[in-house]
Amino acid sequence: MYPELFSIGPIKFYSYGAMLAVAFLTASYFTSKEVARKNLPDVTNTILALSIVLGIVGAKLFDVVEHLDELARDPIGTLFSSGGLAYYGGLIFALVGNYLYLKWKGLPILRFLDAAAPSIILAYGIGRIGCLLAGDGCYGQPTDVPWAMTYPNGIVSTLAHKNPQLVHEFRQLFPDRPVPADIPVHPTTIYESLYSFIFFAVLWKMRLKPRPDGQLFFLFLALQAISRFLVEFLRLNDIVAFGLTQAQLISIALLIVSIIGWQYLSSQPLSSEPAKADTKTLKKASKKKQPLIT
Repeated sequence: MYPELFSIGPIKFYSYGAMLAVAFLTASYFTSKEVARKNLPDVTNTILALSIVLGIVGAKLFDVVEHLDELARDPIGTLFSSGGLAYYGGLIFALVGNYLYLKWKGLPILRFLDAAAPSIILAYGIGRIGCLLAGDGCYGQPTDVPWAMTYPNGIVSTLAHKNPQLVHEFRQLFPDRPVPADIPVHPTTIYESLYSFIFFAVLWKMRLKPRPDGQLFFLFLALQAISRFLVEFLRLNDIVAFGLTQAQLISIALLIVSIIGWQYLSSQPLSSEPAKADTKTLKKASKKKQPLIT
């Protein structure tokens, strides 16, 4: 794995940060295409900026909550370390922030969420490639499947003498086998990238079919919740309650929200494709003061 891509003097360029940047830029590109197709006002740059800031803050806070023992041992190091970002925290914070921004601007929230839905899952898949390159501990349990991988040079190494937790997991799963020097694990980041790219293709095709505003977004939410819930069974995250991890509990909540949202919107009128710009809404939005972030 390649946690560090290259360095120029004292400045280091990391693979995870690079892929995160690619993920945000790609999401911005596809979202702007959909915003233009739907004849919506182009506030993609503002949404991207809000998503980056709130996404990182939310991801860090959720990870800290998930690892309170590490916070107690090293508060400063845990809060300001470059690692440890929980996807769901970033997603929830970014969605709430953009919801408030779109509401403040008087713009059609559900229509914007539909425009962004395919891009979000695509960005997630690209971001997981960053996790794969960094070897940041997002990999899965020890395994003997033919496609198992090791991360000896990863941020969270799979070398036995560097990872006692992984050694413990290996002994639990394979009590009759000697612990290898470098423990093979499920490459769950590859699994997540693959299903993300498939879901992107499905959503990108489905976006052309007329449907009530917001339904495509709730479909994305359901697909993300189900797939993340299942992949968590192969990962090494701590059990929080009911034998489930934090991500699984959030997945259940998001799945319930997506089902309720889908059912409610099923009775709403279809949105024409491409969507017609709402002249009153656009005039109202243009009269509001411009955002500080553009």
